[in-house]
Amino acid sequence: MGWIWDLLSHVYAFLAVVPAAPFLLIYFGYGAYTGDRKKAFRTAMDITTALLIGCVAVLFNFIFHSSFGLYGILLILLIGGGLLGNLQYRSKGIVDLKRIFRAVWRLGFFLMSVFYVLLMFIGIGKSIFTL
Repeated sequence: MGWIWDLLSHVYAFLAVVPAAPFLLIYFGYGAYTGDRKKAFRTAMDITTALLIGCVAVLFNFIFHSSFGLYGILLILLIGGGLLGNLQYRSKGIVDLKRIFRAVWRLGFFLMSVFYVLLMFIGIGKSIFTL
């Protein structure tokens, strides 16, 4: 049973190293399968977000010698959900948790993409200049 967990963690680590590859694979594969490019793009975003969260957390921990990466990301996502929920409640009078979760998750994709690129450059620079 432990070998299954090891296999899954290695596959996740491999896919998370370069999140653009799974994004493109899902986008073109699912797009060819369904013929709906918009749905394929949203599905690729949703799956890649999970990979980006893990990768950004590891990069943050590596660069800043911390263990707060994943918790910080979750905190940012929760604060974003609270702010969107407050905005939705004030404007419509009700809170639709499914829409808020989807919006936070998709905004998280863009935020994590920016952090991934930024932290990747910082990490590469740090490893080159600290030889």
